[in-house]
Formats: sequence, C-alpha cells, structure tokens
Amino acid sequence: MRFSTAELAVQLGGELVGPDVIVDGASIDTRTMQPGQLYIPIVAERDGHDFLPEARRAGVAAYLTSRSPSGGPAIVVDETRSALSTIGSLARARLSGGVIGITGSVGKTTTKDLVRQCLASTFRTAANERSLNNELGLPLTLVNAPDDAEWVILEMGARGSGHISDLTDIARPDVGIVTSIAMAHLEFFGDLEGVFRAKSELVTSLPESGVAVLNVDDPRVIRMGALCRGAVLGFGVHTSADVTAEKVTLNGDLQPRFSLVSSWGRADVTLKLHGAHQVSNALAAAATALWCGVPLDAVVAALADMTGPTLRMDVRRPNRGPVLIVDCYNANPASTEAALRALAGLGAMRKVALLGVMAELGAETEGQHQRITDLAAELGIEVIGYQTSLYGPDHIATVDGARELAQQLTSADALLMKGSRVARLEDVLHAYGRAIGDRSLMAEG
Repeated sequence: MRFSTAELAVQLGGELVGPDVIVDGASIDTRTMQPGQLYIPIVAERDGHDFLPEARRAGVAAYLTSRSPSGGPAIVVDETRSALSTIGSLARARLSGGVIGITGSVGKTTTKDLVRQCLASTFRTAANERSLNNELGLPLTLVNAPDDAEWVILEMGARGSGHISDLTDIARPDVGIVTSIAMAHLEFFGDLEGVFRAKSELVTSLPESGVAVLNVDDPRVIRMGALCRGAVLGFGVHTSADVTAEKVTLNGDLQPRFSLVSSWGRADVTLKLHGAHQVSNALAAAATALWCGVPLDAVVAALADMTGPTLRMDVRRPNRGPVLIVDCYNANPASTEAALRALAGLGAMRKVALLGVMAELGAETEGQHQRITDLAAELGIEVIGYQTSLYGPDHIATVDGARELAQQLTSADALLMKGSRVARLEDVLHAYGRAIGDRSLMAEG
C-alpha cells in the first residue's frame, strides 16, 4: 500500500524530516527490501538502525527512526515496533476487502497456503509469506498488500495469552479459522486449556457479520462455536460437518484422495500434499473459499495444484537408499504423531524415525516424548533420537552419525526426519544428499 510520509508522521505522532514522499509498502529486512519501500528498523538482538546504509543502497524511499535521523526523508518516532503496528492498522482501515485469520496448534501455514491458493482463483489476494505470523509479520503483510486486495489471509501465531488479541486488534478479521488445539508451546500456555483460551481470542474478535470456520473433529475447537457472535461453519473428517470428506484413501506416496461433501456440492479431490492429516487442512480451506464465493470446481482445482512448503511432510525417493519423509520444519506431539502414522502407512521393510526434540513443552516434556516413543513401538517403528535422549537410549549426537544411519538403510526401508527447528534436521538431509550425490536433497533449505 502507498502512504505519504507526511500522512504517516501525523498518524504516528512523529516528526517528518526532509520532503514529503510516497512510500510503497514496508520492510524490516534490508536483504529483502524493494525499492520505494519504507524501512522500519526493529531493535531486537540486533539494532535495525545499524543497517540504514544497506537500506539506502537497496532504494529505500524513507525510513522510521527512534534515533537522531541521519538525513531524510525520515520519520522520527518514539519506538519503531509500535509504529509498525500502527501502520498495519492504517493499512487494514484502507482495505475495501476482507481479512481471514488462521490459528491453531498445527496446520496453520499449510492451511493458509491452501486458502490463498483457493481464493486466488477468483479474488485478488495477499497472505503472510512463509510463517511470518507474529507482531512483525502480520502488520507487514497488511502494509504490503495490494490496495485493491479483496482478501488478505493472515496466519496468527501465539506464544502466550493475549498475543492473538493483539494481532486481531490490528487485523480486525472477518473470518477466523481454527485448525486444532494440541500440545504446542505449553511452556508458555501452561496446559491445553491455556492453549484453548489463547486460540479462542481469534473467534471472540469476529464481528456479527463474520464467520468462524472450526475443526469439528477437535472437541476443544468445537467449544469455540459458543464464543462466536457470527456464523459458525464446521469442517471435519471423522464427524458430520458442513464440509467433510468421504472415502479417504492414500497412494504409495501418502497423497490423499477423497470425496468432498458440502452444501455447495460434492466433488472428488486429489492432493499433492502428503499425509492423511492434510485432508483436514484441505477441508478448512475449502469451507472458507466456498463461503467466500469461490466456485466448487475452482476450489477442487486449486487444492489439487497445491504443493507443500519446504521441509514439511515431503515424501522423497532419492536416487538410492530409503524412502524419506522430510518433516523437520517444526515438531510438537500432534504433528509428530501424524508424521509417525504417515511413516507407518508406507510399505517399507524397516521403518525408522530419526526424531529431534519437541521443544517448548514445559512440564510435559518427558511425558510427551515417552508417549511418542510408545506410539512408535505400537506402529512397528524404530525410534532413534537426534541429539536428545528423551526418546530413550538409542540416540545419535552428530550430523555425520545420522547421515551414516541413512546410508545403512536400503531402498526397501523408510526414514522419517522430524524435529523442532532447534534440532536442524535439515542438516542431516543435506549431508545425506551430498553423500549419495542427490542434488535435490542438497538444494533444500
């Protein structure tokens, strides 16, 4: 969106230094900045003010600063982080279209990408890049949305109570999607009821004219319907819902096929995504898109064309060695269970799960890692911890050790790589790719 620096200075209560110019969008990262944008330096582990020379070289039109300005055009403000939130609110007020918020313990990013794919067939849309779903990424998404955007899709993350409320104050969503309530970031939420309260902040923010799109397979998500002032639209695989799936099957690469059943009609859907749990994400996107007015055939085509994000539930068949399930972008008990069940569904002789730590589980850490170990045993899966002993005595401490494990497996076997970001299991993937000369594995990340 385009703003004049004079207008922004007034709205931010700041001081304009230099001429009034037009800025087109904003950035907090000089590495990805586009010419003509507003540079907003954020003070965190590194002070964004130190990168103003790089911003100028990238073609910045103007910048915010909480320091003494070093030339203009600049807007002097008390604090740049809060100024970004204010600019996000200004951008939201300019939108003539609507906003869709998405939250949940698992499936947020994939659902966001699916919703965007479905809506883009019919409407001009914008959405968060990757998982930029916090107090910085969300307002930036609004500021960088086209002026004529008809729908802006915003993933909303939370690491504690009140975080989603802060995001909805900026975004003022018309549609709220809740994918699930599960054990993720319990270190910050305390327990599942804490997760429920935090995620329900999206539903309670919706206006009477809005709609909550809720996963009726999840009993805690169902409870949120009573908190919604507007309409409620349910989606689910195992429960009667407004939008549901019948006859779910998986092919040899764990890609689902199912019949989508809704009040808008029935259609067969085939996904390129991997894992039975992706059916729920597809139903959430379909329910939302159908409610927004996307024709059913366009929804089916969009779902069929969607490929998954890097490092998330990707089934690989390298030039030699085991079938790989690469799912190392993040991990919590719910997503790890889904990945294990996907591995169990492969027709492999030996099934091995190389599991990194599931982080931020607080007091549940030991119990949940043990539960995953027990589940793997029930499914006939061999678990080997990666740089953690939380799964038991069988663990590997180094990238080379994990790479050697992968090289010991044959084409009749299957290997899952799964862990939280801190585990960096993609390093193992890359090392294995180099060892066997498979460039497709080396190029990821």
